[in-house]
Amino acid sequence: MNDIIWNDRTDETPWPNNAQLFQPLELEQILLPDNANCLYIQTFLRMCDLDFEIIYRSNAEFMSPSGKVPFLKCGPYICEADAIVNFVNNKGYSLSKDLDPSNKADLRAFTSLVNSVLVFAELYITWCEPSVYNEVTRPRYGSGYPWPLNTVLTYKKRKQVIKMLKPHGFYDMSINEVYKKVETCCQCLSTKLDNNNYFFGEQPTEFDALVFGHVYTILTTPLPTNKFSAIVRGFPNIVAHCERIEKTYYPSDKSRK
Repeated sequence: MNDIIWNDRTDETPWPNNAQLFQPLELEQILLPDNANCLYIQTFLRMCDLDFEIIYRSNAEFMSPSGKVPFLKCGPYICEADAIVNFVNNKGYSLSKDLDPSNKADLRAFTSLVNSVLVFAELYITWCEPSVYNEVTRPRYGSGYPWPLNTVLTYKKRKQVIKMLKPHGFYDMSINEVYKKVETCCQCLSTKLDNNNYFFGEQPTEFDALVFGHVYTILTTPLPTNKFSAIVRGFPNIVAHCERIEKTYYPSDKSRK
């Protein structure tokens, strides 16, 4: 792929009418962590009122120069969620530009919280929790490839995820310790949201899109155990926030029901 964007770059050219967002097959292949990321970016782009087409590919992960999904083709290729948000912001479509410095600092801090807890918890549960790995992850991850390639790719991906989890201490945790971290994270989010519609003012920001992507995916992904979703459902204002964004930005999307 040519013209790959990895870093921030100011770009004043208009948003194209043929932007494409690439992600894995949604019904039979995509896993919880990738689905959360893809839904985050879909929602962020919708909040910015930008046109784009979702392109489903069984090899989307391997098409991506960074090996992560989603990735955006918008003239150049923009890889990974944070880079996509920065790219869109640099084109003048920012949902948080009017926040004061204190709120901008809080937004960064809470984004770090979600990325350091929910993201790693999703990876742990998907790739390290035995029942989920055997019943969900293995059959879905390799579904787009013939045997033995599907087995090889799944094995390599699991090793990659474990390597990612170890420096952050997640790999050595028990499942109950992971659930406890998720509960603490949700309590922080619930306290921050309080009785407000959105986390930082009367209008949504990219953080609302981020939380929605993770919460909606956790609530709607079938797993052998419902403990993960039950923890999130224990915070009614977080669930209501998720439902509010779904109704606002996916009013006629039957696939989200």
